[in-house]
Amino acid sequence: MERSNYTTKPSLNNLLIKTLTLLIFLIYPHTISCSTPTIPKTYTNFIKKSCRTTTYPSLCLKNLYKYAAIVKTNKLKLCNVALSVAVQSTRDCTSTVSTLARRQGIPRAEARAVKDCMGDLKDTVYHLKQTVSAMGRLRGPGRKFQWDNAKTYASAAITDADTCVDGFLGRKVNRSVRVKIKGCVTNVERLISNALYLINHLY
Repeated sequence: MERSNYTTKPSLNNLLIKTLTLLIFLIYPHTISCSTPTIPKTYTNFIKKSCRTTTYPSLCLKNLYKYAAIVKTNKLKLCNVALSVAVQSTRDCTSTVSTLARRQGIPRAEARAVKDCMGDLKDTVYHLKQTVSAMGRLRGPGRKFQWDNAKTYASAAITDADTCVDGFLGRKVNRSVRVKIKGCVTNVERLISNALYLINHLY
């Protein structure tokens, strides 16, 4: 029996695909090689060195290392990125607490504690925004005044977050709820603490 041509010759579609691939490679060689641009070691070393002396070095490095290409070796940019990360973390934590507050049939004491915590976290976000605003005015007149404001607002943000956790003391709250809220709030406090350290050592 005569063997089919399909076993000895590549199909027209395969030939077409190979031809198109070759043409794309020749015309647009960078399309095939989509490797991520190498970040200068100077930038990554700057992040490492800056994080090394913060209150929570490993957390700092984990959250800020990926922004090395944006920060480069600029201390002000590093502070602003650290604040941005802290703001986003606080919003995420607020969302978590809000979800826990909407559960059905939770005890009154627990509902009150969770509600109070939400208020504290909203205050945290407010003070972080004030910090960001003050940092944005550092290049204008009254730099020392704005720098002091930024440090004051960031400290207030930490106090707000801490107040949320303290609000559960002496109240009957489900253990899993307490652990979940304390976990995300503690992360928020640490991120703000790192940002505050960087702000304190800006000049």
